[in-house]
Amino acid sequence: MDGKLLKKLYDTYHKELYLYIYSLCRNREITEDLVQETFLKAILSLPQSHTNMRAWLYMVARNLYLNFVKKEKPKVDIDKLRETPSQEPPPIEHIIANERRRLCFEALQSLRGSKKEVLILQYFGGLSQKEIAAVLHLTPENVRVLSFRGKKELKKYLEVHGYDI
Repeated sequence: MDGKLLKKLYDTYHKELYLYIYSLCRNREITEDLVQETFLKAILSLPQSHTNMRAWLYMVARNLYLNFVKKEKPKVDIDKLRETPSQEPPPIEHIIANERRRLCFEALQSLRGSKKEVLILQYFGGLSQKEIAAVLHLTPENVRVLSFRGKKELKKYLEVHGYDI
């Protein structure tokens, strides 16, 4: 892969891939490792003629995360690796700048499974339903339904937490 193309991919997608992986595991060290490994895979195997590099990067990042969980789950409970709040704001605080996005991010963390992933890819990744379907190996109709149900749960979460919708 061309170095200029890789730098452009990194500059363009690093923050959103970081946010995506962080939202799955909520651990800075693991997130940094998986994001770097995603770009390493891009150096080694992404064909320059690939038509949707963004979706491919998300798919690689997701697969690396799932492989990590599968490999590490018997050794350590992934929930115990999640960070506890500290005095120093984590890097994610710099990515999620305004309060609405922060509240949306917290609400997204309350979701489970595919609904969470679909909405993260849709809102923070900016992927289309067709791209999300390719990344998650679902049909576009499944993505549409998961998105609808996830939004419904988000609305309920926000209402319960005093956010006027």
